[in-house]
This record gives sequence, structure tokens and C-alpha cells, in this order.
Amino acid sequence: MNRLAANPNLEQCPDFTSAALQACRAPLLGPTTDDTQAAVTLRTIWLAANATLKVQWQAQVESDTLEAAEQQRLLDETAEKNLADQKLQDAALAEEDRKKNRIHHIVIPDRPRPKWAAEEVLVSDFALCKLDKVQFVELYYWTNRGLADAQTNFRTGDDDSMIPTAGVDGNATWISASVARPAASVIPDHLLAPLDFSCAIPRFITSLEQRGWSNSRIVMLANFFGALMLHKYWISDDVLEMQALLTYQEEQHRAWHQAIPQPLGAWNLSILDAAEMSSIYDRIYHTERNRTNQEYDLKVFSRLPLRPKTRSCPYAFRASGHWR
Repeated sequence: MNRLAANPNLEQCPDFTSAALQACRAPLLGPTTDDTQAAVTLRTIWLAANATLKVQWQAQVESDTLEAAEQQRLLDETAEKNLADQKLQDAALAEEDRKKNRIHHIVIPDRPRPKWAAEEVLVSDFALCKLDKVQFVELYYWTNRGLADAQTNFRTGDDDSMIPTAGVDGNATWISASVARPAASVIPDHLLAPLDFSCAIPRFITSLEQRGWSNSRIVMLANFFGALMLHKYWISDDVLEMQALLTYQEEQHRAWHQAIPQPLGAWNLSILDAAEMSSIYDRIYHTERNRTNQEYDLKVFSRLPLRPKTRSCPYAFRASGHWR
């Protein structure tokens, strides 16, 4: 059905009795039909056709209204989708900017200087960068010596050079050279004194909280360090047992960090492995025993009189220090 271009409700019925429409009446004239009857017939036909057009027009108006509503609905849905996509994109860009420029987005509260501000410690940028990447970092950076080293480098450092490195999302990013440089005098965890280890733990946990680590991981690490300090080796007079405890902490802590991104994932670090602890102690014990035996052999050899060189020597000396 063809679309109507004009509203038939606005059309007026022509005056079929007028002389201008004589040509329209002429085909209807006959022995029984005069001009008046022909005009009435034409008017009846026009009104019937106009009524039909009015029905078609109403249906056309309703169809156009439904089509316009559907098009508007589609436009609204598209606009809402585009707005949602834009918000997601803006949020992703904002999050990326927050990660890259974290210090610019830290909210500074409007308050007087708190009393604990004097007790704040300055931790090495290198160590904090490791925490942001969820990588293992030595506890030395939270000992008194490590904090003093960070304070000294902070006051005297003037290296503004930048170097490329892998960001948290795996993309290359540029960071300050001082952030990528470890401390020259860093001490491995297994060589830390128990007192230094004890002082570093609360500061380390505080740094984890400040760097936005999840509460579950912070609690796990806190329980891990607590379990170590409650272990029987912690209060032992045997130096090797204390060394085994600190070595276990370093090896397991490092392995835990390395396992996090792996397919099998990490584990609950706070559950100590007694068998691994015993294995580490045996390893340290045998290493120390071999070192002692070597020192003893060298001491014994140094006291023996020099003998003339011969093609063969009938004597053999073993590590126990006895001739055979």
C-alpha cells in the first residue's frame, strides 16, 4: 500500500454542483439522472473514498509512531552502551594512571600533624617497588641499618636518570634509576641477627598495608613470621638451629613469591613444613661440619715436618688426622 503524502482529515469535499465540475457530472447524466443527482452521487463517492483514506492515514500514523519509538529505543540503547563503554575506558585509564603515578593520587587528609608522624620511617624506594610488584625483597631494608641507608641515600642522592622496566601489567615503563638499584650493603635474610629480624617484621607488615596489599596476604605473612618466632629453634642456644630457621624463612618466602603467578599458585605460608625445616638444618650442619674438618686438616698439615719429595709416598693421611 502506497504511503499517503497528505492528511485526508484536512481535505474538504468539492462542490460537485458547481459549473467548474460539470465535466465530472457529465458521465453520470442520463434519462433518469440530472445534474443534482449526479452531484449527490459524486459527493457520496468522494466521502466514501475519503473515509477509506482516513483509516489508512490513522494506520500510517500509528505505524510511524511505533517505528519512531523503536528507532528512539535503539538510539537510547546505543547511547547508553557507548556511555558505559566510555566510563569503563575512563576507569581503566584512571586506574592505569593511578598505578603509574600512585604518589599523585594519595589523598592528603585535612588535619593537624599527628603524633605518630615523628615515628614514620623512610624505606628504600627499591624495596617499595619490589612490594608493588609482589616480588620477594630482603628484610634488611626494614632493619635499623637498612632504614639508615635509605635515609642517607634520600638526602644525598641526585640521580634523576630513568631506565626501562617491566610494570605490574607486564608493559614496559620508565622508572628512576634509584628505584631499580638495590642497596650495596644488603644482608641476606638468613644472615640477619635475630634482633634485626625482630625489628624488621612490624615495619615490613606496615609497609605491606601502606602499599595496598590484600588483607588476607598480610595476615598470612604476619602469621608466618609469628610461627617462626614461636618455633623451638627461635629460643635455641644452638647457632645452627637459629640459622636454619632464618634460612627456612628466606627460602620459603622467596619460593612463595615466585609461585604466586605460576599455574599451580602459592600456598599458606604460615603453615610451617617441619620436614623441610629439618632438611635445612641437616644441610647447614653438614656444611658446618665439613668446614670444621677442613680447618682441622689444614691446621694439622701446617704442623707436620716437611718431607723430601719422592716418586711415591708410602703414607697417606685422611681427614680424621690419623696415619694409615
